Amino acid sequence: MFQDNKEEALKRCNAICKNTLMETLNIEFIDIGADFLTAFMPVNERVHQPDGVLHGGASVALAESVGSAASMMFLDISKVFVRGIEISANHVKSIASGKVFARATFIHKGRTTQLWEIKITNEQDELISLVKLTTIALPKK
Repeated sequence: MFQDNKEEALKRCNAICKNTLMETLNIEFIDIGADFLTAFMPVNERVHQPDGVLHGGASVALAESVGSAASMMFLDISKVFVRGIEISANHVKSIASGKVFARATFIHKGRTTQLWEIKITNEQDELISLVKLTTIALPKK
């Protein structure tokens, strides 16, 4: 659960990336607050589609990673685990290089389901993709 110690929370977020798709995509969590989590991902040939721009699937993977991690930070994960159950994305601008930033903010913060808006922007703060993610907290047995 997110505490007031921002550095420790970010360290925990980045630790969960080890040996996962998030590590493969070089996703790094960089900011957290009372109702948001932000990460970035480098844009290079590893995340391009064949014509040399950011692949929409990589954007969606970034968004789901940030939204799911945010749910984990704001819930008691000693009692529940988090899964994404629905995601939709609108890709509005292309990017070929640099970094993209994904900021997940709550739309709905329920005990069982959470609804997130994830805005993916470039280094000039221009909107690249707008994503909506629903997560579910399931009890650990």
